[in-house]
Amino acid sequence: MTMLQLDAEALYAELREGVRRLLVRPGDAPVALVGIWSGGAWLAERLQRDLGLAGAPGVISSTLHRDDFGARGLAARGDATSLPFEIEGCHIVLVDDVLYTGRTVRAVINELYDFGRPASVTLAVLVDRGGRELPIEAAFAAARVALPAARKLTLARDETGRFSFSVKERA
Repeated sequence: MTMLQLDAEALYAELREGVRRLLVRPGDAPVALVGIWSGGAWLAERLQRDLGLAGAPGVISSTLHRDDFGARGLAARGDATSLPFEIEGCHIVLVDDVLYTGRTVRAVINELYDFGRPASVTLAVLVDRGGRELPIEAAFAAARVALPAARKLTLARDETGRFSFSVKERA
């Protein structure tokens, strides 16, 4: 069996260009980045800086809207939602590291609507690994890979802000 090797920094460069195109919207409605906690939040933070966007990106948590909330409970991990801009009427580019079943995206869209009604929500991901359980698709994915369900793809960020991936067996 070959080991999956993904260059997270090269994929980030592709994501940056894909998101740059997604930020161009007709009209005068604002456009904002919102990263899904935690890998998506790291990506949105760096994209905000690298694309020269003013202000801070939003960070959104799936915790309160997960369909497995009863089993997982509320973890004190610092993954609270922070949206430092008006959601109502805004075009949101939702950023995540890995798209798999679609359940996290469903949960964060529910959370987003608790804060207002955006003009649109567009999803951009670093990696789409397939395996969808819900009809959710990214408008942009820097890579598409196939991984067995027994494996987990995890984004890491070092102290300099550089990204890397690890693939591990699920517990």
